[in-house]
Amino acid sequence: MTQTPKKAIDIFDLQELARSKKNVISMGLGDPDLDTPAHIVAAAKAAIEEGRTGPAPTRGLPELREAISRKLARDNGIIADPETEVLVTTGGQEALFLLVQALTEPGDEVLVPDPRYTSYDAAINLAGGRIVLVPTDEEHDFDLDPDEVEKRITPKTKVLLLISPNNPTAGIVSPENTRRLAEIAIEHDLIVISDEIYEKFLYDGAQQISIASLPGMRERTITLNGVSKAYAMTGWRIGYLAGPPEFIDAVAALKEMVNMHAPTVSQWAAVAALDGPQDCVEEMRQTYAERRRLLMDALDEMGFTFGTPHGALYIWANTASTGIEATRLSYLFLDEADVLIFPGTGFGEKWGNYMRMTLLQPKEVLEQAISRMKDVLARHRGTAG
Repeated sequence: MTQTPKKAIDIFDLQELARSKKNVISMGLGDPDLDTPAHIVAAAKAAIEEGRTGPAPTRGLPELREAISRKLARDNGIIADPETEVLVTTGGQEALFLLVQALTEPGDEVLVPDPRYTSYDAAINLAGGRIVLVPTDEEHDFDLDPDEVEKRITPKTKVLLLISPNNPTAGIVSPENTRRLAEIAIEHDLIVISDEIYEKFLYDGAQQISIASLPGMRERTITLNGVSKAYAMTGWRIGYLAGPPEFIDAVAALKEMVNMHAPTVSQWAAVAALDGPQDCVEEMRQTYAERRRLLMDALDEMGFTFGTPHGALYIWANTASTGIEATRLSYLFLDEADVLIFPGTGFGEKWGNYMRMTLLQPKEVLEQAISRMKDVLARHRGTAG
């Protein structure tokens, strides 16, 4: 029987082990496996063939900022001036990093839902801010409770972070809670960062609203989004921010010092993504929805529990019923079954009984992964240590 290493194993260890193996089924990284739609690829080729490859303004091509402005009005009810209230970034990762650096002063407190995408942790810590975790739970599908937010506000609280749909939990902030959080933000004069990168992937009739569209919130909210998830364009590196001019000015000043502008050809492709036909997005959503149902049914059969994954590309599965701590189970799945899944401790130190499973493999590959996981559980269920 394979023994888990005595040294604690983390996400980076698992990725290193996966690289040493053949035929690994990855259910770890959150990069879409579907192809970038053909009309977007064609727009990039046209830009290259026509020589539209030179430097772009730091804030982004005017054509792309205008497309983003139209998209926000059409899809989110957010009015943003493309000249002063929109900034194109080199992916969503850069957007979140520069935004946190621009907004956060040493000692500022940032309210962060837990579990969370821990890139925000690194950005907040580097800026000298203090992370204040707001718990969410499986019983409520990891919705964010406004009462839990409000009880953690102090005179040092400056920013409320919302990630909806959420990574890693796949929960959403319900419309009623979003409205109450808006009231709290206004009452306590908070800045809100609303990360909506997974907005296009909602399931079973779930609904969410962009908090910047609510009364009194446009002037205090920065919406973060991009084309990577919705259009399977992770490698194209196009994200964007929309918010009040003074916030956008501050982030743009930092971006100019970092890398000047996002890739020009990718920006032309993003114009086609946002202004072109959107049926491709719905087709992707339906594909992910089918995979989601397959994995949910399998997890039920294996005895896992989970909050209903209302959105995004993940299932946040509770391993407690197996009797195996999630970090050890992730190691066993990879070592014995060649299935890579990330343990919950990669998304917060309190989440040792959870695993984040992605929907980013074809159904037949997911079925193979499920079969392998069942074999591992049959050998190890109920074991300790």
